[in-house]
Amino acid sequence: MRGFRWPPPPDGGPRTWGPGPGGPRTGRPALPEPETELITTPHGVRLERLVTGTGEPVTVFAHGLGNGIATTRPFGSGVTGRKVFFQFRGHGRSDAPAGPWSYLDLARDLRAVADLGGASRAFGASLGAGALCRLLVESPDRFEKLVFFLPAVLDQPRGPVARERVTALLEAVESGDASAVADVVSLELPTAVRNTPAGWAYLRQRLDQLLRDGLAEGLATLPEQAPLRDASALAAVTAPALVIGCAGDDLHPVEVAEQLASALPQATLHVYDRPGVLWTERADLRERVSSFLNE
Repeated sequence: MRGFRWPPPPDGGPRTWGPGPGGPRTGRPALPEPETELITTPHGVRLERLVTGTGEPVTVFAHGLGNGIATTRPFGSGVTGRKVFFQFRGHGRSDAPAGPWSYLDLARDLRAVADLGGASRAFGASLGAGALCRLLVESPDRFEKLVFFLPAVLDQPRGPVARERVTALLEAVESGDASAVADVVSLELPTAVRNTPAGWAYLRQRLDQLLRDGLAEGLATLPEQAPLRDASALAAVTAPALVIGCAGDDLHPVEVAEQLASALPQATLHVYDRPGVLWTERADLRERVSSFLNE
């Protein structure tokens, strides 16, 4: 991996893989991964977990497909109380029981982590938002506050662009080819960021994690599924909710965020006007999430 040179590093960036004197000194990569633990859930699946912060209330954070603890931690930086981050089955060090899996399986993972951690609030990003919706259909009063970031699917399967991207990521990770994985992961970055120190640092960390931990094949059928049969099932959820969408995002259509906000009786919808909000609206996004959860 130290000889890896894709994509070409930005001027002043590293000329070899890994940190060193020539490494980028600027940019905002995902937070470094701290020591985590494995917990055993009531349904028998061991999940990787990280708990930070102290006191009440407790918020559980559910990540997107192919992501994990490192990518959800920034959302909790301004949130008070304890924060519980975890890896869904098939991600990181979590178990990968025999598949295929459904959103019900993911909802069980999320519920177990929330129950064991005493969480009264929940944050779900993309795949995690879908799992949270599935959990709420079964237990509409489980949480006191809810945040949905870039929901990708509700009661219809993902579109062809999203399915192709997810399939490409799974195939690249399975191949173990760093360049192939980099080709797919680089699409997560806005074009203006891809050849910058910040983009290079993010890409390097994502590749480290994906090539080290892999992704289970049980995830492959999830893009063909929807968490709900009918979005109207969410009408029983009375907890205040913040739904965050983004115009122009092929993987997370703004229409899904709008539909989710309409289905939740106490939802507030905020839509950013362009993709890549983790890079272009980072400070506003963190403030928006923390202000909602902390008030």
